[in-house]
Amino acid sequence: MKKKYQYIVPTLLAFVLAVGIFIGGKLHFDDSPEKLFSTNSKKDKLNRLIDYIDYEYVDDIDTDSIVDVTVNNILGKLDPHSVYIPRSEMEEVSENMKGDFVGIGISFYMYRDTITVIRTIKNGPSHKSGIKAGDRILIADKDTLFGRRIANNEIVSTLKGKIGTKVDLKVFRKSDNRTLDVTVTRDRVPIRSVDSYYMLTSDMGYIKINRFAESTFGEFKDALRKLKLRGAEKLVLDLRDNPGGYLGIAEKLADEFLEDDKLILFTKNKKGRVKKAFATKKGDFEDKPVYVLINERSASASEIIAGALQDNDIGTIVGRRSFGKGLVQREMDLGDGSAVRLTVSRYYTPTGRSIQRSYKKGHRDYYQTFMERYRNGEMVSVDSIKVADSLKFVTPGGKIVYGGGGIIPDVFVPIGTNEEEAVESMDGAEFFSRFVFEHLEQDRTRYSYLSKNEFLDDFRVDDILFDEFIQFVLNRKISLDFYEQEDKIKDFLKANIAEQLFSPNLSAQIKGEHDAMLDKVKELDQDIFNQAEVGAIKLKD
Repeated sequence: MKKKYQYIVPTLLAFVLAVGIFIGGKLHFDDSPEKLFSTNSKKDKLNRLIDYIDYEYVDDIDTDSIVDVTVNNILGKLDPHSVYIPRSEMEEVSENMKGDFVGIGISFYMYRDTITVIRTIKNGPSHKSGIKAGDRILIADKDTLFGRRIANNEIVSTLKGKIGTKVDLKVFRKSDNRTLDVTVTRDRVPIRSVDSYYMLTSDMGYIKINRFAESTFGEFKDALRKLKLRGAEKLVLDLRDNPGGYLGIAEKLADEFLEDDKLILFTKNKKGRVKKAFATKKGDFEDKPVYVLINERSASASEIIAGALQDNDIGTIVGRRSFGKGLVQREMDLGDGSAVRLTVSRYYTPTGRSIQRSYKKGHRDYYQTFMERYRNGEMVSVDSIKVADSLKFVTPGGKIVYGGGGIIPDVFVPIGTNEEEAVESMDGAEFFSRFVFEHLEQDRTRYSYLSKNEFLDDFRVDDILFDEFIQFVLNRKISLDFYEQEDKIKDFLKANIAEQLFSPNLSAQIKGEHDAMLDKVKELDQDIFNQAEVGAIKLKD
């Protein structure tokens, strides 16, 4: 029976897929929802097949999983960015794009066998209830949360709830060697898309955005307002590693830098219908110098902003060629809690460029071609970037730009050495964060005498801490020339201490002190200043 089952299920899947592809080809998304989901023989056929499997097939089959496989296979025949979101993932995806969730407002590690607070979110529910970094959460509403390995999603599920509801926590505070009973009222907790912002120089602000969610524009405006109060007359907008998000949010953000009626982008659907987006009078940073940082992982909405500014001869794009995603998706509910993000149009920059990379050879080739950038040398030399004359465009100011695979920056900055990239990868994989957490756990009072500014100006990572980190990494089977990268590693250690003790802004400021792209921005800005000074002298003469 088992052997027979192995042959029957693939046959059923193949048949369902064939039917699904046929139906998929008939969908017209300009139709009304009623017409789209109305009954017809093709859809009846698929429904009947699933019913037959449910009620008649000899073995018990999870038909939900068959449908999920079918949907994924259908979308796999389209483009790399049309994706299926299962019901099990929808809540997390929705929260991430909305920009908040209802919870108690902590970041934590499962340290040994206990949930340990890394930090509380400022003015969040836990912060208001007196929970501190280093506290161990032992029990939540009589659920024991220590003494066993618990998956992060289970912990999060326990601590989440409806807004206004209370959760009774039993907390052990190591610094006082005592157990506390704390009641926390759940509330909305922001998922920040503006990672950090600070003054890079006396007149230049810096803002880092990690994605374009519903809350992003409001976060950006708040950060920009604070920077302008501190004297920001220039801005660095860091979109490195930003995969994109909502198109409308990208349009609003681009509008901040563009004069009235300047074209931001236009989209075109399968029927050739063109929709244009123009800048309005609402921009708060028009006619001021702006530098946009991009790299090979900047995509979609990030590329919309970079392309809009570049094609309108506004600001300077700095970094490496962006990912190359010029497709627009719309999220569509499938009626059972799942959804599909389906590509419904292409977008074009103001000069008419499509920056979408080709996916004609399939998804695997699409991503392998992207990886070719590392092998063909374009990450270290702008001259290695392959461009086609047929995709050449000219901006109103006479600048030559290219379509067909990402935004090529105005000023190129090569990727770091393998060793330098390895250090940054360790930071992304939380090696530094975990080590610093354990370091602070030994004695959380050791830095209490330092103010934020004193820590920034005076604190230096000593050789003892550096050697302890080397041993920490070696114990995890990581090989690296640590002493060649000593300065960078010490910077990252200091930055991670700053983040856990003070704020992400201070951490970003410390990392930025030895950031090649930010160094290039400062150099460019100084060159512009020097040219202006020379020009002023000539006029005076």
